[in-house]
Amino acid sequence: CVTCFPVLYGYFRSSCSWRVRIAFALKGIEYEQKPVNLIKDGGQQLTDQFKAINPMQQVPAVTIDGITLSQSLAIIQYIEETRPEPRLLPADPKQRGQVRIICDIIASGIQPLQNLYVLQKIGAEKVQWAQHFINRGFEALEPILKQTAGKYCVGDEISMADICLVPQVYNAERFKVDMSQFPTIRRLNQTLTEIDAFKVSHPSCQPDTPDDLQA
Repeated sequence: CVTCFPVLYGYFRSSCSWRVRIAFALKGIEYEQKPVNLIKDGGQQLTDQFKAINPMQQVPAVTIDGITLSQSLAIIQYIEETRPEPRLLPADPKQRGQVRIICDIIASGIQPLQNLYVLQKIGAEKVQWAQHFINRGFEALEPILKQTAGKYCVGDEISMADICLVPQVYNAERFKVDMSQFPTIRRLNQTLTEIDAFKVSHPSCQPDTPDDLQA
């Protein structure tokens, strides 16, 4: 129903799910969570029940305004277009372009190469594999952010770029990437993780966070 809360199908540690949680929090949108455990029983995302929600069998998916959306950036852009305040894309077209570059580098060039499905296929070498592709992506992002950043990734307004950056840094730290090589990324992450919307959406405090990982 159109008046119901949006429903997020996600997983506490999924960086793509976290992006959507941040966007909801920044916009002040209340929503319901339906956790999809990517590990348990071989992965609940692989069930026929979830395949009917998202044929790609990945999280996140969101039911909102009577439709079901998948792919985190498509979900966030829909939220931005239907609930424009506070905005997550800058008014200036050049800055907007910069935001989209940063989002695409992370969402297309880094995260898919170190997601759970890929790492399960890699096997024993998964940590080195993840480190390699995160390093490779951050080596591109660091000089870009050096040029575009103000207080946040692009200027002094929080944008979709920031929403993508923080979960990717969390992944980098999980895989023991040396963040001292990337001072701009590290500074931005430190600033952003102090903001309430990034704190309440953090993997350590979700309904499906295991007890030993709760903050």
